[in-house]
Amino acid sequence: MSTSDSSSERTADDGEETEAERLDRNLGEMLQELRVALPGVQVLFAFLLVVPFNQRFTSLTDFERDTYFVILLLTGLASVFLIAPTAHHRLHFRRGRRKEIVFAANALSIAGLATLAIAMTGSIFFIGHVVFGTAAAVAVGIAFALLFGVMWFAAPLKLLARLYGDK
Repeated sequence: MSTSDSSSERTADDGEETEAERLDRNLGEMLQELRVALPGVQVLFAFLLVVPFNQRFTSLTDFERDTYFVILLLTGLASVFLIAPTAHHRLHFRRGRRKEIVFAANALSIAGLATLAIAMTGSIFFIGHVVFGTAAAVAVGIAFALLFGVMWFAAPLKLLARLYGDK
């Protein structure tokens, strides 16, 4: 690796990254992260869209149908949140509003991930309830809610507090 001072080799770690470079990097990283989350929400949404056409759907209890519908709505909402940064970028990128795009996309992505975590937990609960009954569904639902909460939110926030808590 070369030791030249070219701007293409500057990093956030060496303190020479300009605000524009940082915003570009942040936007690029966020778009890569969304490329990971979007297929998951799309597969879940597609699965949920075909569930009512299954012959067993008519044998579900009112509670199970209501639970299914709430999960479907949550998955749709997660899709809205996770796809919205693309729309924001498309509408604003030529207006020099990169900072606003990055901050809005960050908030929308976090909302989308939180909603997706709830929808996935609900889906696991729903399937557990239909297949194994209430007790198993509640136990597995709580376990997955805790797992999502810790892995997607608590652990990253704890790391942030440790890294930046003294600033």
